[in-house]
Amino acid sequence: MDLQEIRRIVELMNEHGLTHFDLTKKDFHLKLKKGPDFDDIRGLLASLPTAPAAAPVQAAAAPAVSGGAPATPAAPAAEGAEITSPMVGTFYRKSAPDAPPFVDVGSTVSEGQTLCIIEAMKVMNEIKAERSGTICATIAVDGNPVQFGDVLFRIK
Repeated sequence: MDLQEIRRIVELMNEHGLTHFDLTKKDFHLKLKKGPDFDDIRGLLASLPTAPAAAPVQAAAAPAVSGGAPATPAAPAAEGAEITSPMVGTFYRKSAPDAPPFVDVGSTVSEGQTLCIIEAMKVMNEIKAERSGTICATIAVDGNPVQFGDVLFRIK
């Protein structure tokens, strides 16, 4: 097979939108790939260690405990219903860097009101409230990645 035949195959791949071409003859093997190799990407992602979940954002810092008494960690009860991420992407609390957040702790929201934006593949997706209530906690951190099912807010 000569260079002209290979160029013609590449032109046909472009013309028909093909991303993979594999040709095997008795003493010749030609394999062409165009674009990302999703199998390699899946394997790479599977080999990465999982990151710990983001810590909840606290409204005020807790005072430091000093003295001789040992501190016993008290697990706060999760208050309100969870609002979770419907997709993987980057979490944004506001529509622009200089804009106010869509909601804050204590904000009263109504069903269908925009709570935040999740950017996925350069598309800004507005996440809307599925029920009315009051935001009692903001869990996700502005500008950080979120996974499907991660808790974004708590509402009661």
